[in-house]
Amino acid sequence: MMRKIQLGIRQLRYEALAFTRNPAAAFFTFIFPLFVFVILNQLFGDLVLQVEGGETNSATFYVPAIAALSVVNACYTGLAMSMTFSRDRGLLKRLRGTPLPVESFLIGRVLFMTLVAIVLVVIVTLFGAVFYDIAVPTDTLPALLITLGIGAATFSILGLAITSFIPNADAAPAVVNASILPLFFISDVFMRIDDYGPKWLLLVGDLFPVKHLSQALQTAFNPFETGTGFEFAHLGVIVLWGVVGAFVATYRFSWEPRL
Repeated sequence: MMRKIQLGIRQLRYEALAFTRNPAAAFFTFIFPLFVFVILNQLFGDLVLQVEGGETNSATFYVPAIAALSVVNACYTGLAMSMTFSRDRGLLKRLRGTPLPVESFLIGRVLFMTLVAIVLVVIVTLFGAVFYDIAVPTDTLPALLITLGIGAATFSILGLAITSFIPNADAAPAVVNASILPLFFISDVFMRIDDYGPKWLLLVGDLFPVKHLSQALQTAFNPFETGTGFEFAHLGVIVLWGVVGAFVATYRFSWEPRL
């Protein structure tokens, strides 16, 4: 198993090389969350939000919210798209005929998407600290890192699972975006739905992991937080979705193009 992990780490290097050789995609991958962050702050920047422990500005809410968006976009949307395209081009099928273990390939790709998500969170956090006077979490840093790790792992697994429901590469953008974009609007990412949304939408948002990731990160970024910053209830829901995704991916994931 250690050998497979070592090969997976080496595969991470090749994933990074492939990513950097597409500079346009790399540029918009890292700039898009900042665009969303700035636009939302321009729209709602004057709002004063009530959080546990006191009041704060909207930017303090949007840093962890866009951090959650970054994790989902990289680990779920990005992984599902890339795996579907690789599958339909026959790359995954040919890969199984090489000496590289499939586990190492998956480890490398998942690690790379997780690394991208972490870099995105760092960029958004530093941008918020420099331009919007956001307090960078230090006391709750362990909770932040563990939450990011669990979130990245879960959404990577879900990204692999959703590919089993995508018939071909042409359908990938529609299926992936339809399965995730509506959740951003009811999961405390684009707005505080607790303040405006009807009860049934709150309940729907509670069923899915996006809202739980966003709220767990909000606790870690809360400047009034006096505890460790861990939200074990939210993390439990995220892990449960990871288990469901792993079950689906194990039995339905395909290495060959779907006819």
